[in-house]
Amino acid sequence: MKLFLGLLFSFLYCFSPVISLNEDSQVLIRVKSDQLQDSNEKLSSWVPTTDQSPCNWTGITCEAKNQSVVGVNLSNLGISGGFPNGFCRIRTLRNLTLTNNSFIGTLSSHSQLSPCSHLQVLELANNLFIGDLPDLSRGFGNLEVLDLSENYFSGDIPASFGRFPALKMLNLAMNNLDGSIPSFLSNLSELTCLALAYNLFKPSPLPSSFGNLSKLEILFLANASLVGEIPDSIGKLVSLTILDLSTNYLSGKIPYTIAGLKSIMQIELYDNQLSGELPESLVNLTTLLNFDVSQNNLTGNLSQNIASMSFKSLNLNDNHFTGEIPETLALNPNLVQLKLFNNSFSGKLPGNLGKFSDLEDFDVSTNDFTGELPQFLCYRNRLQNLIIFKNRFSGKIPESYGECKSLSYVRMGNNKLSGEVSSKFWGLSHLEFLEMYNNNFNGPISPSISRARNLTHLLISGNNFIGQIPSVVCNLHQLEVIDMSKNRYSGEVPSCVTQLNNLKKLDLQQNMFTGELPGRFNLLTALTQLNLANNRFTGKIPPELGYLPVLTNLDLSNNILTGEIPVELTKLNLNQFNISNNRLDGTVPSGFDNQLFVSSLSGNPGLCSLDLKPLRPCPRTKPDTVYFASILAICAVLMLGTLLWFSKTKSDCISKPKRRWKVTTFQRVGFSEEDIFPHLREENIIGSGASGQVYRVKLKSGQTVAVKRLWGGKLKPETESVFKSETEILGRIRHGNIVKLLLCVSSEKFSILVFEYMENASLGDVLHRENGGACLLDWQTRLTIAQGTAKGLSYLHHDCVPAIVHRDVKSNNILLDAEMVPRVADFGLAKTLQREVGGVDGGDMSRVAGSYGYIAPEYAYSLKVNEKSDVYSFGVVLMELITGKRPNDDCFGENKDLVKWVSEVAISSPERKTTENGSSCCRDLRKLVDPRMQLSIRDYKEIDKVLDVAVLCTTSFPINRPSMRRVVELLKVKNHKLALPN
Repeated sequence: MKLFLGLLFSFLYCFSPVISLNEDSQVLIRVKSDQLQDSNEKLSSWVPTTDQSPCNWTGITCEAKNQSVVGVNLSNLGISGGFPNGFCRIRTLRNLTLTNNSFIGTLSSHSQLSPCSHLQVLELANNLFIGDLPDLSRGFGNLEVLDLSENYFSGDIPASFGRFPALKMLNLAMNNLDGSIPSFLSNLSELTCLALAYNLFKPSPLPSSFGNLSKLEILFLANASLVGEIPDSIGKLVSLTILDLSTNYLSGKIPYTIAGLKSIMQIELYDNQLSGELPESLVNLTTLLNFDVSQNNLTGNLSQNIASMSFKSLNLNDNHFTGEIPETLALNPNLVQLKLFNNSFSGKLPGNLGKFSDLEDFDVSTNDFTGELPQFLCYRNRLQNLIIFKNRFSGKIPESYGECKSLSYVRMGNNKLSGEVSSKFWGLSHLEFLEMYNNNFNGPISPSISRARNLTHLLISGNNFIGQIPSVVCNLHQLEVIDMSKNRYSGEVPSCVTQLNNLKKLDLQQNMFTGELPGRFNLLTALTQLNLANNRFTGKIPPELGYLPVLTNLDLSNNILTGEIPVELTKLNLNQFNISNNRLDGTVPSGFDNQLFVSSLSGNPGLCSLDLKPLRPCPRTKPDTVYFASILAICAVLMLGTLLWFSKTKSDCISKPKRRWKVTTFQRVGFSEEDIFPHLREENIIGSGASGQVYRVKLKSGQTVAVKRLWGGKLKPETESVFKSETEILGRIRHGNIVKLLLCVSSEKFSILVFEYMENASLGDVLHRENGGACLLDWQTRLTIAQGTAKGLSYLHHDCVPAIVHRDVKSNNILLDAEMVPRVADFGLAKTLQREVGGVDGGDMSRVAGSYGYIAPEYAYSLKVNEKSDVYSFGVVLMELITGKRPNDDCFGENKDLVKWVSEVAISSPERKTTENGSSCCRDLRKLVDPRMQLSIRDYKEIDKVLDVAVLCTTSFPINRPSMRRVVELLKVKNHKLALPN
């Protein structure tokens, strides 16, 4: 009997793992079937087999000893669905990793995670989880790793997160947590990594109790709304290797106790409000390799002791440091990166810098350094970036720099450097960016520059370079910008320069170039700026210039050019145009025959015009008497017929005015005002506003235009102001995202503006049309509209001189063409900003400008207007694109607009909001976006990033809003990952 029982026990023992694996495989298959969406079939191996063992399935880890499933790792497999709590039925499971997928839903229900209490590792990073963090108050005592980063969790950190006795890593970075950073996290005595960076925490100090985390190795609290001073207790973290408190609001001095960080290797304190001098106790940090305290208010000198430390990276930029750089800094054998820019350092740099280390990145720009450049900066041929602009360096470029094969980025502008540049330096093969403007260099460009095949920018203006441009420059096909202005170059420009297909800017002004302008300019299809002013060019203006598709700036003034102005130039959409002070003759082409171009044409005595003063009038031929009489007779008959026709025809638009009207053409058009007038009838009205009505006019040629009529007898002052503003601004603007003004007609009785016609009306019409027009706008189309509109506004703010503020940015003023390309329109309230030296930007307004729901809050206390007012309005448009709601939708309730509603839903409160009419608005991103859009996971991630831009644009204080140029960059949304600092 005992023998039988023993054999039975042995049998059951041997086969129990088989039974267990059989159960585990069934659980896995059930979870795959019921809870996972595997569209890419990455789990195709999860199928029943004869041995029923899942140990060889994708993502499954088994313990070799007893053949039990201990790990499920589905990271980076593109799987979606809700949280698969079915995995937790595997009693031996210790590791559950689901990072970098598209899991959605909430974890706030305790039942979802309660079966997983036996886990040691739970990693859910980079998914789409929302709502509150889960309450893990019971049964998670074995948890060692908890990574919930890069999701959309909100609210507070639960108190249960301070009760994990075995937890070593807690990563909640990159979420929407908006409570305070709790001190109870200091109870996690085993913690080695704490990452709470990039959240929306309420401003709060760094808890001093964190100093009790004696085993902590990584403290990652960047962009976490930290305020106050760094607590002295920070020095108690003797095991800390990485301290990142960057991009916060920390103030005060760096505590002396920082010397207690005996194991520290990296300190990131940049972009705060720290002040005072660097503490001498830093010299005790013998393990410190990376030290970044840039963008603070730190002062004082860089002491001899601190400079002698073995930094690998030392970033002190954007502070108020003074004094000289100690020689001991050059003795550091580990120094790879040195950034001291934007300070007040002075004196000479240490002569041996770079001799004893593998220096790669060197930036001391915008200081007051003097003397010669250190000759050993590239001693070990590792230097890649050499940035020294805005100092007072003198002497020649050291010969050793010509041997620096690794050098790719050089900026030496605004110094006192002199002498000839060596042929070896010109020919550095890895050089991509070379800037040497405003120095005293002389001599020619060496033909060896042909070896710099990667060069994209050649910026050498404001020197004393001489000689001719070597033709080998034409071999540098990567060149995008050439600026050789304000030198002493002479001779002819090589004709092959037109073969540089990537060239965007060519500036050769203020030299002594001679000969004719190169032909075949039409090959430079990327060229946006061409400045050849103040030289000795002769011959005719090449007609090929008129075929450059993106040219916006053309300056050929102060040369000896002859012949007529090519009519092809009128095809260009130019912001700046100047051909003055040459020897041009002939009739001014009609496209330039208006007051906007008077100064651009002056100084050419041979030019004539029919109407444009002060240009001389073009001579008129004198017909013979019979011919003249015939013409008079024909004109009389035509006039009589016209008068009879007008007397019999009653039109509700325009009768022939008694006085002559003035016509100004801004674009090349194939029609006249006479073709417009008969169509200004009631049946053609497509819109109306405070200043007039808009008509859709289809001409005989087949072209359709939009006509805005300002009518009503003598124009009211405000209507006249609108007309003047639109004509002055739109008449000189050329941009693909700004509506084109074709011509205007004005008289004492009426005024009309003729625009290009936009087939899809306005963005407001399409978004809020009751018949479902927004269905035409999928997310990618909306994103493209946002990007195009941002580019148009950026052009107004940053590329127009003076800058232009629209003052009425709204969805109804963003027009859409047949391809849904946006055009910013309606400049009746626009205002130019004339900046004066020592003055302030912006101007006073006599009344609030803009539309309700789009108006920036600063109008409540100031009538100052600047570009940031447009940025706010554009942020509202972004919210409209995301939500599909009007700025003042009834859903929001009383005293609440779109900005307040989105701010509450996206940032502040995780709870459901119910309005008086019964509709509800909640925090869930899927409830926030326009339900008429069919969205992919990628779309949701892009929407989330664009929503961040919208919130940033609509912040209350103008100074905190980004510029429109920055908005353009922010809207280039890309998926990115957040990693712990390395």
